[in-house]
Amino acid sequence: MVAIGSAVTSPEKYEALAEPGIRLAAEPDTVVLSRASAGSLFRSYNIILDEASKMEDLEFLVLIHQDAQIEDPEFIQKIRNEFKDPDVALVGCAGAIGVRNIAWWEGAVTWASFTHVYDDLGGGEIPALTWLTEETPSYASLGEVDMIDGFVIGFSPWAIQNLRFDEITGSALHGYDFDISFQARDAGKKVVTADLKVVHHHSIELIRDVDSWVNAHVDFAKKWDHMLPSPEGPDDHYWEGRARRAEAEASAARTMAGAGRLINDVFEQQIDEILNSKSWKITRPLRWFTNLFKKKPEKTY
Repeated sequence: MVAIGSAVTSPEKYEALAEPGIRLAAEPDTVVLSRASAGSLFRSYNIILDEASKMEDLEFLVLIHQDAQIEDPEFIQKIRNEFKDPDVALVGCAGAIGVRNIAWWEGAVTWASFTHVYDDLGGGEIPALTWLTEETPSYASLGEVDMIDGFVIGFSPWAIQNLRFDEITGSALHGYDFDISFQARDAGKKVVTADLKVVHHHSIELIRDVDSWVNAHVDFAKKWDHMLPSPEGPDDHYWEGRARRAEAEASAARTMAGAGRLINDVFEQQIDEILNSKSWKITRPLRWFTNLFKKKPEKTY
């Protein structure tokens, strides 16, 4: 028996996105543990984990965001295959190695079989690294990673019993996947990726509350300092905090700049579609004629 859970803040979003995907992936005895949000994602997920820990004959639990839609009929079987290795604790559809902080995408991304669909600016889609099989780069590979993207997480029976999201260190939202991945690895377990096809419906604005994100970045970097490369700095007790905060602010700036480039790409794509459309070409003589007789502004001296 398998369980799939989600923390729900918007019933409309859950019913439109996560629920159809869960129905697609579910086996006849799959248990759905979707619950109303308990305040923070950390707390909400811990409640679901506590509930799952009391279930008998549970093979594994999958936690999925309310705005993520499974599009893979083999979703459960693929995760089941990964858990044949008793050392595997967590499974995701995207992950990276060389991770230094909660911005996992700044590490070396080895697998990302999802696509990012957004409604901003008229809507669009950004396929991740391995969403399109025919465009998967040669260096992409499945297997063990430092950290997985937390919008889809499979928990082994060991992980259900032994891992919990850090409600004290964590903010309302950020860093939960970084922390849970490092908890598993610190216990000697594996975090791995699987070829799970999932659509993530998410705003193109990647960070909305910069202060909260920076604080989570600093706090979790401090918590897991023994597993991270430490920056060099002055020999005093303030250097580490300054270095971590500077790293967090720089990472946030890079992430927001990346979102800006995505927005710019969207605008360029939309403009290109307009300029190459039939309607634009057909009305070109009319625009030329209109501009010919348009009154020019008078010069002022």
